[in-house]
Amino acid sequence: MTETLTIALAQLNPTVGDFQGNLERLRGARAEAAAQGADLLLTSELYICGYPPEDLILKPMFVDSIRIAVDAFAGETADGGPAVLLGTPWRGDDGRVYNAMVLIEDGKVTGERYKADLPNYGVFDEKRVFAAGDMPGPIAFKGVRIGIPICEDIWTPDVVECIAETGGEILLVPNGSPFEAGKTDQRQQLGIARVIESGLPLVYLNQLGGQDELVFDGASFVLNADRTLAAQLPAWQEKVVVTHWRNGPNGWVCAPTETVEVETKDAALYQALICGVRDYVNKNGFKGVLIGMSGGIDSALSAAVAVDALGPDRVHCVMMPSPYTSRESLEDAAEASRLLGVRLDEINIGPAMSAFEEMLAPFFEGTSRDITEENIQSRSRGMALMALSNKFGYMVLSTGNKSEMSVGYATLYGDMCGGYNVLKDVYKMSVFALCRWRNGNRPAGALGPDGAVMPERIITKPPSAELRPDQKDEDSLPPYPVLDAILEELIENETPIAVIVDKGYDPETVLKVWRLLDRAEYKRRQAPPGVKVTLKAFGRDRRYPLTNAFLGAYIASPAAKAAE
Repeated sequence: MTETLTIALAQLNPTVGDFQGNLERLRGARAEAAAQGADLLLTSELYICGYPPEDLILKPMFVDSIRIAVDAFAGETADGGPAVLLGTPWRGDDGRVYNAMVLIEDGKVTGERYKADLPNYGVFDEKRVFAAGDMPGPIAFKGVRIGIPICEDIWTPDVVECIAETGGEILLVPNGSPFEAGKTDQRQQLGIARVIESGLPLVYLNQLGGQDELVFDGASFVLNADRTLAAQLPAWQEKVVVTHWRNGPNGWVCAPTETVEVETKDAALYQALICGVRDYVNKNGFKGVLIGMSGGIDSALSAAVAVDALGPDRVHCVMMPSPYTSRESLEDAAEASRLLGVRLDEINIGPAMSAFEEMLAPFFEGTSRDITEENIQSRSRGMALMALSNKFGYMVLSTGNKSEMSVGYATLYGDMCGGYNVLKDVYKMSVFALCRWRNGNRPAGALGPDGAVMPERIITKPPSAELRPDQKDEDSLPPYPVLDAILEELIENETPIAVIVDKGYDPETVLKVWRLLDRAEYKRRQAPPGVKVTLKAFGRDRRYPLTNAFLGAYIASPAAKAAE
């Protein structure tokens, strides 16, 4: 058995379904690892097809095509370079398809291990498409017994315990773990728990990049058996890092190697938004994005993220004033666009509003102006943006935030138009925080400018849809600090109404927010996808019926009743 081992970690950004493109990236990583004398290269979970492949796994020709690609790649490893632990769907001898890691060396596949614990919650539906593997023992490589628990396999103790009891010496953990705020610390604490229980060192290798609504931050790491951090890879960057291991009296130890500080809080959240926009636009082949620039904070932040992700030449902003648009909104939209270096055009929607009102006048005779006319404004803007998108091939980036999406403070076929929504899972108070952060910081790798990217007035003025004279958001909604706090309790925490009230919130306000939240489900079902950054995003994380007669009632908690 060898007493030293050199393991390369390939933190890469695959594209779902692009086997050949993903393999080409892997070839580059393998060449880089070979140049540094690596014995083995580890990829992330399901790397060859990208994660998550969803129902593509149910297509036999998809799985068969992957097998052909893997076998062809395996032949390339007869060159004497590093072996590869490759994440791939794999049809077993029993005919079922597994979420697998295969060991490829000396020109062929020499071993395979299957994921045992298939997640079936939140955004995960693996039990729908994969068969669960048996509890795995270690796999031998150069005489070293390597355990390969796959992602969810380390979220409970059982799989790692089985590996340790059957002689495992090192844990190599491939992952497809999506970003959420605060998840970096959660992963490391999870790794530490498995290290303590098993007494084995652990490599945590995570996928990088955006896939539809999910973003993967990388941030891979290595823990020795004494829980020391031997390596910390950066978040949001492709990276190949070679680690050096030696077997000693206390087992295998990874020599200290690259450790970097991983972004947290607003910096991490902003990077997640950049990643989501960049990869959705680029992987789907769009020329760039169109943004309806209102002079408000949501469109300003959306434009800043888009410029940081794509560069100013691929972002086209359009101001669409109505008779109710304020002079300061026109000025703020122009200044934000100037600071970002983007093209700003203006389309007056007044003629469209007049045309619709004239067309509908015979039917509206005898009625008062109300939200109907306000929505005509919003839909006129949506029509203009979609026409520009169709004509010039730019994708419309919608700008609504999670607070608005939660309570339905948005117009179907109007401001909800678009192919992607960068702020879909960002609460309004976080929008304010991110704007302040970006005005004082330029994210690593950003394609946008240094310095402020929007005038201070955009951040400080009261939010308004400007669909009627002197309109303010708080005319229709609770103040955003209150609204966001209640929404987080209802959505992320599923807190009962009585418990929220016991925290000091007005019962009628809580009930109003709950009812607005439930009644707006039909709008959210028709909304574009957007970046998931919280524990529970709208979509697969939160599945509520459209037809829903349970609108709730305030039932006082025992504590409240006792206080009476």
